[in-house]
Amino acid sequence: MEAVKKVKGQSGFVISLIAVILGMLVGAVIMLISGFNPIDAYSALWNGIFGSPYRFGETLRQVTPLIFTGLSVAFAFRTGLFNIGAEGQFVIGSLCALLVGIVSPLPAFLTVVLALIAGALGGAIWGFLPGLLKARFKVHEVITTIMLNYIGLYLTMYIVRTFYRDGDFSKPVQDGVTLKAAWLTQIFPGSRIHLGIFVAIIAAYLVYLLLWKTTLGFELRSVGFSPSASEYAGMSVPRNIIASMMLSGALAGLGGAVELLGVYGYIALESSSPGYGFDGIAVALIGSNTPIGVLLGGFLFGALTFGSTLIERAADVPTEIVRIIIALIIFFVAANGIVRGVLGAFTRRKKEGL
Repeated sequence: MEAVKKVKGQSGFVISLIAVILGMLVGAVIMLISGFNPIDAYSALWNGIFGSPYRFGETLRQVTPLIFTGLSVAFAFRTGLFNIGAEGQFVIGSLCALLVGIVSPLPAFLTVVLALIAGALGGAIWGFLPGLLKARFKVHEVITTIMLNYIGLYLTMYIVRTFYRDGDFSKPVQDGVTLKAAWLTQIFPGSRIHLGIFVAIIAAYLVYLLLWKTTLGFELRSVGFSPSASEYAGMSVPRNIIASMMLSGALAGLGGAVELLGVYGYIALESSSPGYGFDGIAVALIGSNTPIGVLLGGFLFGALTFGSTLIERAADVPTEIVRIIIALIIFFVAANGIVRGVLGAFTRRKKEGL
């Protein structure tokens, strides 16, 4: 029991790291049972991520939106809320950035900044609605955010179709309104990496500062931990709930704007629901709902997703197996009591000299 308590004091990052290793080990067993060579598969995965500058650049591109949605979900978790609506907020953020990028009369650089702000505001508004319903009418945010995902998606499709009646559904933003950078393309030739990865890192740092270094962050976490105690201490529970959902939505909306400006420059109707918002839930869990954990969890999730393409080609392992491995990792992270128990037993046996 004492050994288990000692393990409980260890950082969430260590637990997540061990959970990742356990997930990969169990995944290796599944591959062996299925008739695949796990050594070849993991070697192909490594090459798919780090095998060339192009692959590493594409990995970072895949990671970027996952960091934003992971931060969005983790922020809500830290404040006692479960934001399932990062997907809708991501799409609305993309739409707002697109509209600004098309109609803005400002120079390209200023338009980019304005489009990013518009994306964050769009996501914040989409987070305000479930926050208000939660704060005023006690409607659970899981239900409202799920429904707003569909509303956001179909609203975006309707607006795009309405504005482009001639059938050109992929009209891009103005020339020069982009997060692409020539020097990044030179470092990672052929890849679609863009400046959004740096915006994501800055966003993670700002989330850390807000939650752990400001009075507002203290109130948000306090309300999430104990609403009744926070209200007794003079904090406004409804205001903090609304603020939390808006900030969470702003992070996802900013991610949508970054993805649009950095990769596509337009909204493709057939892929307007990319799934990054739902993957962000897994990223937040892997990262133990901490900014640094989300950065690492986003890299892991994105790397596995992109690297899986080479596994299928080089090691002849189906992509579904990789998704099973990702699911196993999430399972072990979510069920961290299992990991802590295993570590506690190992620590106890080591102490006893067995």
